Amino acid sequence: MRFIVLGAAAGGGLPQWNCGCANCNDARSGLIPAATQSSLAVSVDGKSWAVLNASPDIRMQMQAVSPLGPIALRHSPVASVLLTNGDIDHVAGLLSLREQTPFQLFATGDIHAVLAENRIFDAVNRDVVSRRPITLGAAFALLDTLQATVFPVPGKVPLYMEGDSVQTDLVGEQTVGVRLDDGERVAYYIPGCALVDDGLRAIIADADMLFFDGTLWDDQEMIRSGTGIKTGRRMGHIPMSGPDGSIAELADVMCRKTFIHMNNTNPVWQPNSPERAFAEAQGWKIAQDGQELSL
Repeated sequence: MRFIVLGAAAGGGLPQWNCGCANCNDARSGLIPAATQSSLAVSVDGKSWAVLNASPDIRMQMQAVSPLGPIALRHSPVASVLLTNGDIDHVAGLLSLREQTPFQLFATGDIHAVLAENRIFDAVNRDVVSRRPITLGAAFALLDTLQATVFPVPGKVPLYMEGDSVQTDLVGEQTVGVRLDDGERVAYYIPGCALVDDGLRAIIADADMLFFDGTLWDDQEMIRSGTGIKTGRRMGHIPMSGPDGSIAELADVMCRKTFIHMNNTNPVWQPNSPERAFAEAQGWKIAQDGQELSL
């Protein structure tokens, strides 16, 4: 399997258009690399590709990565797109893929329903882009030589669907992780997760590679920085740090581990930060746009 990180940041990207935090200002001035919104491309043969989550930045992401460019007058090597939830930063990019080039769109029934309820997504012509419902726990061909299986992870409904009461640890079709299997190696992509429990650890026990939710360093990060009023867990994301954070909870998962989907406030964006040094010392890499990994 060959992976290209199309976007390493959470919703809003780095820099976020309306944010003057230290990370965003450093990214604007070129002191640290900028990052677009979370998306990952995967291929087995280097010719046919699947995109995991269609971020609002997908047009520029695909332009920046030569393997995803056309080789004919009207062509795309993207054979499929798989959505892990209905968040804006994971579905809005579908509107940039509406120019009558075929691909398969995979998602759970709940996520397909979110798209169906918003008429703007009818611009992605169903006669050209086939909408493929997938069942939790049932393997399917994401590419000709790549099997995928989605499984529920604790999370919540998209922000725009929240009501007066919000459950942040829902387990069902609204937030899923992805298992990728090429017959030799297994990788997991989990860009959104509210907590790590024994069930999740059991699922990913066979991982050779793991891409995992790195939204915030600590639960109070946005409140402390003055950039928000919600904790990370209220937003449906487990923090990296702390005794019940993802670094500690996934310490016994012996595979290559990469954080993806980092919020603009996360201190791991800073190459020389103690937080990044700690994460890397625990065996984690921090995703960057354009990064390529092979398995």
